[in-house]
Amino acid sequence: MAEWLLSMPFRLRSAKENACFANENETTECAVKSWIALLRGINVGGNNKLPMAELRMLLDDVGLVEVQTYIQSGNIGFKSDVKDATSLETLIAETIAKSFGFEIAVFVLEAEKLIAVLDQSPFSVSTVDGNLLHFYFLKVPVKTDVSNALDDMRADSESWHLTDDVFYLFAPDGIGRSKLASKVEKTLGVPTTTRNFRTVQKLIKMSE
Repeated sequence: MAEWLLSMPFRLRSAKENACFANENETTECAVKSWIALLRGINVGGNNKLPMAELRMLLDDVGLVEVQTYIQSGNIGFKSDVKDATSLETLIAETIAKSFGFEIAVFVLEAEKLIAVLDQSPFSVSTVDGNLLHFYFLKVPVKTDVSNALDDMRADSESWHLTDDVFYLFAPDGIGRSKLASKVEKTLGVPTTTRNFRTVQKLIKMSE
């Protein structure tokens, strides 16, 4: 049995994990997955302040396992036997709201899905600067064709690609100067949260 499971305090393990822990023959399957949570709009301009050390403790207290964070923009890696992302999004959002008094959007993906997002990028990091390649994670798929609207805002140097899960944007002049970057969410019509290639790469490594 995994060392992290054996070392967990009994009160924090889920019912399924407790069953695994109690079964010396390990005939019960422990389907614990690696997940990544992306928080939107925290620690920006002095608003929605969320200390990462305190957040790690809170998420540990509600039953998430091996909680890690990366930088202050709200990137969390953890393990859980909860099977669906929506339940985890609700758990994390409610924990933050109760403890810090503000509501934020939470995007949860299986670590394997994050790897697929990187693998499916149409932009090769061997030919572009990873800090200039941005991933806009979508809460839900875009339902309408917005290609013309996106192209109308795109600078000549920029390239984009849209899937059901992610809007990829290569902005060689930086997103701070990009008209397209500033209006992506409004144009897509769905909630998004953005990370650059370097951050996505770090999160994948963190989930290993």
